[in-house]
Amino acid sequence: MRAVHAHLSALPLLTLLLVVLGWALGELIGERTLPTLLLAYAPPLLWVLLCLPALAWAAWRRWGLGMALAALLLAAWGAGLLHWRPQQSGTLRVVTFNVLGGARTSPAGLGAALRALNADVILLQEARFHAPTFEGELRAALPGYRAVRAQEVLTLTRLPLLGTDARPLPGLNRAALVTHLRWDGRPLTVMNAHPGATQVSAALRDPARLRRSRDLRAAQLDVLITLARRTPGPLILGGDLNTPPRGPAYRALRQAVGPDTFQRAGRGPGWTYPGLRLRIDHQFSRDLRPSRARVLPWTLSDHRPLLVEYRP
Repeated sequence: MRAVHAHLSALPLLTLLLVVLGWALGELIGERTLPTLLLAYAPPLLWVLLCLPALAWAAWRRWGLGMALAALLLAAWGAGLLHWRPQQSGTLRVVTFNVLGGARTSPAGLGAALRALNADVILLQEARFHAPTFEGELRAALPGYRAVRAQEVLTLTRLPLLGTDARPLPGLNRAALVTHLRWDGRPLTVMNAHPGATQVSAALRDPARLRRSRDLRAAQLDVLITLARRTPGPLILGGDLNTPPRGPAYRALRQAVGPDTFQRAGRGPGWTYPGLRLRIDHQFSRDLRPSRARVLPWTLSDHRPLLVEYRP
C-alpha cells in the first residue's frame, strides 16, 4: 500500500514532465519521426485531460498542487484555451473554407452564407463539387466575384484581378492557385492551397502508409515554401493546410510567408476541424496587419471557415 501511495505522490511531477516533454518533442521534432509526428498531430485537449487525474490527486492529498496546476496551465496554453488577442475591424476581408465538395450544403445555401461575409477574397478547397451544376449555381449566387480554379481549389475575388498562376503539387490532383490582385493601390498576391493530410489513422495498421503520406505532404509543402519565398511584396497564403499550429512544418510556413494571422488576431483555440478539435486551416500573411481573425460556427462542411480582416 505504501508503494502505491509513493507512486501516486509522484503523479503531479510526472504529469508536468510528461506534458513538457510531449509538447517539446511535438514542437521541435514533429513530423521528422513517426512517434513525434503523432505528438504533433494529437488533439491538444488530450493533454488537458491527461492533467486532470494528477490535479484531483494533488487536491485530495494536498501535495503537489502547484505542479499539477502548472501542468494544466501549460496544457491549456498549448491547446489555445488561453489565447486572446485585441481585435478591431479591417479593410480587407479574406475567408478560407474547405467545403467538402458541397456534400452538406446547396449552391444557394453556400452562396448566401459566403455573400453575407462581405469578403473581398474567398478561398475554397475541396471545391470539386459532387453535382455538375453546383459551381455554376454558386457563381451565380455570388455576383460581382470573379472565379479562378486550379484542380480542387477555387478562388473568388471582387478585387481587380491582375493575373493567375497554377503550380502543380506532387501527387494527384493537387495545385497551388496563385492570384495577383490589387488592393489599397498596390499589388497583393494570394495563394490558395490544400496539401494532403498525413494519414495519422494508419499509424498502427499501416506505418508505411503513414510514412508515405508524410513524405508526400513534405514535398508539397516544399513547393509552397519555395513559391512563397520567391514571391515579392504583400502575400497571403491560405487554405486547408492540414498543419497543426506547432512543429517544424508549421514554423517553416510561418518563416517563408509571415505571421499566422490567428495567432496575431484571434481568440480561443480556433478549431477549424471540430471533429478532432484541431486548427489546421490557416492564413499566413506578409506586409499586412491582421486585425481580427475568427473561426465561424458553420455546419456546411466538416471544416469551419476562417475569416480574417487585414489593415495595410
